Amino acid sequence: MATGTGRYLRYILFAFFGLAVLYFISSSSIPRTQFETANQIIQDQGSKWTHPQETEGTTVAVAEPAAVQESSTPNPPATLPPPKAEGARMNATFVTLARNSDVWEIAKSIRQVEDRFNRKFNYDWVFLNDKPFDAQFKKVTTALVSGTTRYGEIPKEHWSFPDFIDQEKAKKVREDMAERKIIYGDSVSYRHMCRYESGFFFQHPIMHEYEWYWRVEPSIELYCDINYDTFKYMADHKKKYSFVLSLYEYKETIPTLWDSVKKFMSDHPEHLAADNSMEFLSDDGGLTYNHCHFWSNFEIGNLDWLRSSAYVDYFNSLDLDGGFFYERWGDAPVHSVGAGLLLNKDEIHFFDDIAYYHVPFTHCPTSETMRMEHKCHCNPKENFDWKGYSCTTRFFDMMKMPKPEGYESQQE
Repeated sequence: MATGTGRYLRYILFAFFGLAVLYFISSSSIPRTQFETANQIIQDQGSKWTHPQETEGTTVAVAEPAAVQESSTPNPPATLPPPKAEGARMNATFVTLARNSDVWEIAKSIRQVEDRFNRKFNYDWVFLNDKPFDAQFKKVTTALVSGTTRYGEIPKEHWSFPDFIDQEKAKKVREDMAERKIIYGDSVSYRHMCRYESGFFFQHPIMHEYEWYWRVEPSIELYCDINYDTFKYMADHKKKYSFVLSLYEYKETIPTLWDSVKKFMSDHPEHLAADNSMEFLSDDGGLTYNHCHFWSNFEIGNLDWLRSSAYVDYFNSLDLDGGFFYERWGDAPVHSVGAGLLLNKDEIHFFDDIAYYHVPFTHCPTSETMRMEHKCHCNPKENFDWKGYSCTTRFFDMMKMPKPEGYESQQE
C-alpha cells in the first residue's frame, strides 16, 4: 500500500515539472512590448501637443495647456465684499490719541476692532496728536480702517502748562515722585495727556461733528465678536457712559482729588444727578473717596454729555486746582467721578460681552455660554472682574445686578 502511494506522488511531481518546462519555452518565444516613459512620449510628439493634428483632411483640435501664472500669491480674484450689518448708523466715531511712533501698536488695535466689530459697521476713526501725523501713519491706518479716517492736531493751549500753574512747584513734585518711584510720576507728557483726555479731546473741532465716541488705545485686544451696534445700544437704552474694567486708583497720585471734588459739589449742587453713583465712589456717603474708578482706556460714551455745562464746570473746577501738575491726576478717576456724580447710575453701562485686554488687566466674560456664542478666545482664569483689586463687584452691588454663575471661582 505504501509502495503504491509513493508511485502516485512521483507521477504528480513529474507532471508539474513537465508543465513548468512547457510554460517557460512558450513565454520566452513571445516578444515583450516595451512601453515608453512620459518624457519619451512628450519628446516624440514634439509640437503635436500644442497644434491641431490633421487626420485625413479633418482637423482635430488639441486642447492648449493652461497658461502658467508668474505667481499664485497673492491670488485676489473678484471676491464678495465683507458682510455689513443692516440699518442706519449712529453719528459716532472711534477716537485715538497717538504719536507717529505708535503706528504699529495702533495698527494691532485697529485690526482687533475691525475684525471683531467695525468691519460690519464701518464707523469713522479720528486720530489726535500734539504733532502733525506723518505720511506713514496716515497710510497704514487708512488702509486698516473700514470707515473714514480723520487726523487732527491738538491746539498748543490744550497740551501745555496753563498760565495758573507754578512750573517750579510742578517740577519739584515730579522729582519727588520719581524718587518715590511712582509710575509716570516724573513725566510731563503723561500729565498733558491726562489733562487733555479729561477735559479737551471732546472739544476738538473734528469731534464736534460727532455725538458718540469709542476710545481705543494702542496695543489693546478684543477677544469676542461684537455683532450689534454698541453706539445704538447706548442710545436706545439711554446710556451715556460705559466701561469694561474697574479698579482702585493709586492713591499717591490723587491725594487731594476728592477735596477738589467736594468743593465742586458745594459750588454746583445743581449739577449733581438725583440718583448718582456715590455708593460706588465712597464708603461713607461722600466724606472720603474709596479710589474706585472705571478704567478709561476703554470708553464708549456720549460726547454731548461731556460738552454739557455740568461736565465742563466740573472739569474747569478741578483744572484750576492744579492737580494734573501738582499731583498726577489721571483721566480715569476724573472721568469716573464725573460720570458717578453727574449721571444717574442707570446711565452708566457695563459691557460684559466686550472682552478686552489692556496691559496688565483682562475682562473676559464669566459666562461660558457667552464666550462660546461670541467666539471668544480669552482665558476666563485671567478675568479681573472679581479679583480683590477690582471695583466691578461694587458696581454690581450698587445696581443690584446678580453676579454671573461661576464668578466665585474667579475671585482669586
